[in-house]
This record gives sequence, C-alpha cells and structure tokens, in this order.
Amino acid sequence: MFAKTASSYGVNEVLLASVLGAVVFAVFAAQPLVIVGVTGPITVFNYTVFDIITPRGTNYFAFMCWIGLWSLVMHWILAITNACNGLTYVTRFPCDIFGFYVAFIYLQKGIQVLTRQWAYGDASAYLSIMVSLLVLMVAYICGIIGGSPLFQRHVRKFIEDYGTPLTVIFFTGFVHIGHMRSINLSTLPVSRSFFPTADRNWFISFWDISVGDVFIAIPFAILLTILFYFDHNVSSLIAQGTEFPLRKPAGFHWDIFLLGLTTGVAGLLGIPFPNGLIPQAPFHTNALCATRLVSDSDDESNKGHTKRIVDHVVEQRVSNLAQGLLTLGTMSGPLLVVLHLIPQGVLAGLFFVMGVQALQGNGITLKLFFLFQDRHLTPRSNPLSRIDRRLAIWVFVGLELLGFGATFAITQTIAAIGFPIIILALIPVRTWVLPKWFKGEELAILDAPTASPFTMESVGGNYGEDVEDAMQDTERQLAGPDGIGHGKGEEAIDRRSDEVERGEALGPFGGGYKGKAGAVRRSSFKSTDGDVSNGKDAIEMMQLSRSSARSRSRKGAKH
Repeated sequence: MFAKTASSYGVNEVLLASVLGAVVFAVFAAQPLVIVGVTGPITVFNYTVFDIITPRGTNYFAFMCWIGLWSLVMHWILAITNACNGLTYVTRFPCDIFGFYVAFIYLQKGIQVLTRQWAYGDASAYLSIMVSLLVLMVAYICGIIGGSPLFQRHVRKFIEDYGTPLTVIFFTGFVHIGHMRSINLSTLPVSRSFFPTADRNWFISFWDISVGDVFIAIPFAILLTILFYFDHNVSSLIAQGTEFPLRKPAGFHWDIFLLGLTTGVAGLLGIPFPNGLIPQAPFHTNALCATRLVSDSDDESNKGHTKRIVDHVVEQRVSNLAQGLLTLGTMSGPLLVVLHLIPQGVLAGLFFVMGVQALQGNGITLKLFFLFQDRHLTPRSNPLSRIDRRLAIWVFVGLELLGFGATFAITQTIAAIGFPIIILALIPVRTWVLPKWFKGEELAILDAPTASPFTMESVGGNYGEDVEDAMQDTERQLAGPDGIGHGKGEEAIDRRSDEVERGEALGPFGGGYKGKAGAVRRSSFKSTDGDVSNGKDAIEMMQLSRSSARSRSRKGAKH
C-alpha cells in the first residue's frame, strides 16, 4: 500500500488504524474478542481508489475521507435497520471462499515485496528470497512443535505463541552476519514518530474537494460498506465459531455501528479503514481457550489414546486492549528505529506465514486434503466419510474454487473495486442454488453454519434451522442416558487443575442451563466430576440436529 499509493499510507498510518480499532472494540464492542486492524482487502480497495481518482487531479485524502463519512452513515443505517439479520444466511461456504481469498492476498503481497527487491541488485533480491523462505519454514516448524509431544507443555506453548515474533527478530539480525552485511537490503520505511508519512496534518481538510467529487465518493462508499458488512461480520462469526464454547452473546448490530464510527474517524485522520482481521481474530479466540485432556475411545484404532478438548474460553477485554496500546507504543521514536531495521525480505516471509496459517484451517484446504488422502488411511471419524456421493464433495470444492478464482481475478484488474459484490453474491448462491443439486444431509456436513445457535440468536438463528429444537436435540444427545453431561465414548482421565491450559484443539459445547427460547446459557465451563464434554461428537451432533431441523422446516413449508 505504501508503494502503490505514492507513500500516502505508511507504517504510522497502519499502526494508528490498528490502535483505533483495537481500543474502540476492546472497550465498547459487544464482542471484544475480534481483532480489528488493516486487512489485505482494504489494501486492495485503497490503492484501486488511488489509481482511479488521482489521474483526475482529485485530492486523494479528501476523497477517502468522504468515502469514510458516507460509509459511516451507511453503517449506521445498517445497524438501525437490523441489517445484520442477513447473517442468518451466512454459512461456511462464503466464509471459506473469502478466507481462502484473504490467504492468497497475503501470499501475493509477499511475492510483490520480493519482486521489488531487484531494484537493489540481484544479490539483494536472492538474499531476500532466501530469508523470506527461512522465516516461513522456522515459523511453521514452531507451530508444529506447539502441537507435538516434544518438550514440556509450557515450553511448547512458548514456542508456538512467540516463535513467529522471535523468528522476525532473529532474521533481522541474521542478514548482518558475515558477507551478508555487505549486501544492500531495503528495509521497512518509517517516518517521524507520531507523525503522518506524507507532509500533512493528521486531520484531513475534507472541504478541499469539489462538490461533484463528494457525490462521486458515494458509490465507492457503498462498495466499502458491502466489504465491511461481510468482512467484519465473517471475522466475528469465525472468531465465535462452533468450535469455541462461548458463554457471552454476540452483538452484531452494535458492532457494525461501532465499525461505522471507526470508519468515519479513520477517514478524518487519513488512515486506512480498520475492520475485523482474518486469521488474527479466530487465532485470538483460540489463544484464549482453556483445554483439558480426555481419552479418545470413539475409534477402535485410537483406543487408549488421549486428546485435548476445549473446556472454556477466557472471555475478556484486556488482551485486545493491551495489544492495541502496545501497538501505539511502536509509533514512538526508539521503536520506529527498530522497525526500520527489519528487512523487506523478512516482512515478505511474515506475509507468507500469515497466508499459510490462514490456508491451514480453511475448509477448502481441509476438503482438498480429504479428497487426495488414501481412503484406507482416512479416519472413519472424519464427517466427510459419511457422504455417499464422493462426487458431491468434488463439485462443492470446485464451486468454492470457482468463487475464489472469480474474486481473486477481479482484484487483478482496474475493476478490483467491485470485488465485494462477488463476495456478497455467494450468499444467495449457497442459500437457494446449491440445495437444488446437493442433498440436505450432504450440505449439513459440507457446509454447516459458521456459528452456533447461541451466537446467532441475536440475528434470528441460522437459516432453515429451528433454534430451539436444534439446541434441545444437541443438549439431549450430549447429556447421555443419565442426563448429567457425559459425552459418548470419552472418559476423563485427569482432573488436576493444572490441566486446564491454554490454546489447543477444537472442542465441545460445555454444560449449562436452559434459558429463554431454548438457548443454552453457559454458567460454567470448568471441569467437574459430572461434566465431561466431547468436542468431536458435539460438533457432529450439532450438524445432525441442524440437518434434521432444516428437514422439519422444509416439510412444514411444503404443508
């Protein structure tokens, strides 16, 4: 964005946008677990607007400010009219496609950073490529160690959590060893501490623009609002996914109101518009998960093995606020000097790390792995194994890749400004077109709702799902014959308090008491002698209950 907007946006602008989003959402948001910052799609939006507007002689910052102000009004209209109720139609299908697109945007940005290094000579370019790949490999290995049985658990978690930043620090110094120190490497460009990159004030003179350009900004604001409506809400949905046993409800309408406020303020300050981050938002929730160890006796081949499941999520506002305030500190003089030392090759490697991490947990990636696996080595517990028509999986993945290809292709043209429309169009395609060929039970496995009925209660639940029936079915199946919450096929093997630990695996819905409208309000997720949850069974049972709920809804509609 720095290079493609003639240095209009630099490090300070991106840092301040991240601080604005983090502080506002940590303190005031209904769901403070969502990490808010500058995303890849908004980078595409910003430099596309720059390419369109600057040849006309229009003041770029004033024009972006009016985009932000118009978008503020549109966000507030969406919030007042309860437009977030449309999230009831959002499933994993558009979310996975969008997540796949964001991952490739990160990878593309990393490649673009490397291609610019040839301006500093061949040696600089090849050294940058080598360093970027080393950063990717070391950070990836740190993630593998975090999920392995190597070392003590606290050592594994330290390597997993802090491996990537320590890798950046190491390779920033690594390029100064031996003959590498004589190679001229480009580094991260910075400006004066707490000052804009360009020669201007923080407050934008939004009146320094023609009346016609003020109204030309409206269609751009509509596209920005569409992008943020989908991007931020999807980030929020994934951060509150079915694998996270949250006990505090969502507030999508209020959060979209806050997002409009930060969009308008960002426009007035001349900084990039912040919104929910993928994959950082779900990573944040995952890092706050407390887990416990249980035996895995579902699969005959895995009897006697153990696995960790999520016991509860530490829901609070401190971690998001803390990372925002720490980000503000990086705008100070000494830390900007440190940031200026980071080679562009290391930054490219960091882009690769974020892209690969986003791809790893993406539904498209997981389905492709399933399709290319040896069938004899595929675990029987994999829900995709229950689909009789293997062709259905191929067709579904093909449609997802087609949606990704269309989105990515348009962003490589001058029409990139319109890519949010393609993303939004995926929702009706999934809701009304796909069911004409796919069976209900196939879609229940291939494309479950992104969030649980508990999370979606404020927007009317998931489409075609009877929330009360789904929650009651799930509660009955999880309760077992004795009604006290024993998950099928699992037995707690260790009750010590030091086993409630942070950040691994996907997990269950914990116990709770029944509230209004059949919603389960979770009073506690701490382990007790009579409360053992089963993550895999819980998710699969939820999917089955959703399928049956949809079937009942369709039958009722026919009658």
